[in-house]
Amino acid sequence: VQLQASGGGLVQAGGSLRLSCAASGRAFSSYAMGWFRQAPGKEREFVAAINPGGGSAIFVDSVKGRFTISRDNAKNTVYLQMNSLKPEDTAVYYCAAGRYYSDYALAKQQVYDYWGQGTQVTVSS
Repeated sequence: VQLQASGGGLVQAGGSLRLSCAASGRAFSSYAMGWFRQAPGKEREFVAAINPGGGSAIFVDSVKGRFTISRDNAKNTVYLQMNSLKPEDTAVYYCAAGRYYSDYALAKQQVYDYWGQGTQVTVSS
């Protein structure tokens, strides 16, 4: 599975962006999909993830109520809609694909076998 993330950019605080992650290869609908981010000088952290069927999703507390995750299995694409962006959301955002074990496991980086190249999100104050 190859993943291509896009949609990043520069936005003012309070603005919105939608990230997309297009997957190539087979069986996209069998993979859990996650978004992670890494800010300068910080470790990569979990942001959001969605189960293979799209019926459940989890989020890190800092983005709950602001970000949503969705997927279109017919288009082999997962989305991260980011609203009410804050300067602390500035990071490189990565999408990832992995086998689904449980909703709890979706937040664990070691679950994911495939990673995209990252897209930069910069939120100005």
